[in-house]
Amino acid sequence: MPASYLPDLENTTPELTTPRTRIRITTRKRRVTNARKPAHVAEALDFWSFAGAAANVVLQLGWPEVAYGVMESKVESGSLMHHPWKRARTTTQYLAVAVLGSEEERAAFREAVNTAHRHVHSDSESPVKYNAFNKELQMWVAACLYIGFEDTHQLLHGVMNEEEAEAFYQSGKPLATTLQVPDSMWPATRADFDHYWNVGCERVVIDDKTCDFLNDLVDLKMINPLIRLPFVNLLRFLTTGFLPPLYRDQLGLEWTEDDRRRFEHLFTFVSVVNKFLPKSIRFGGSRMMMRDLRHRIKHDKPIV
Repeated sequence: MPASYLPDLENTTPELTTPRTRIRITTRKRRVTNARKPAHVAEALDFWSFAGAAANVVLQLGWPEVAYGVMESKVESGSLMHHPWKRARTTTQYLAVAVLGSEEERAAFREAVNTAHRHVHSDSESPVKYNAFNKELQMWVAACLYIGFEDTHQLLHGVMNEEEAEAFYQSGKPLATTLQVPDSMWPATRADFDHYWNVGCERVVIDDKTCDFLNDLVDLKMINPLIRLPFVNLLRFLTTGFLPPLYRDQLGLEWTEDDRRRFEHLFTFVSVVNKFLPKSIRFGGSRMMMRDLRHRIKHDKPIV
């Protein structure tokens, strides 16, 4: 029997509430956004959205099973700390194919990921039991990815109303189902997702080993110092801003109301700049990832 990590959601009332498990966003809707078609997760593939990439890894590794699956992974070629650029490419490509790809392209990517995941499982020395094929662990990772897209989208375009938030949420399902997560595991509504997220956050435990690993990640210790040093302070600020209070507390990170306002003001400025950037720049990275994936599939080259 596969491990089960969450209680019966229908009969569970979480002790944690959204103010503890989500970042606070007060950004107002911009007039240019009001004329747009219904919100869709594809809009969140804007390259500014990846400003929260490091924070999203922290969210995912909040579950000990995911954390130790990454830290103990025997797939050295995909290691975040040993091959950060390759790991960034495969993660970005996964997001692109999940949102923009065809069913055939998603299937090809799924099989490639499965090949790597077969080696990711706990052993007798692991402090927690895990298996990369566990659907609950994959669902948690997908939920974190969705949170990242929703947060950055609202920081750039303003807080969505209930109807927009529901449409945006429904379009995010492939973030989970592109791997082993069945449709039935993706919470049916945006409100159901909030409930799932608050229950799931009650499992977040960041021990000393994971904390050290995550701090090395946030400080870009895996990247050449000549590239790292100019950006490390900005990345730490962005990462802290994208983390919910629950995570900041466990990592011992300080975040004031003034910090939050500066964080939102930064994205307000970015959103203004965005108006003058062509889509070829804003969405160019994801389109490039799709071209690369199609080339790899066509020429039978490794995908991950």
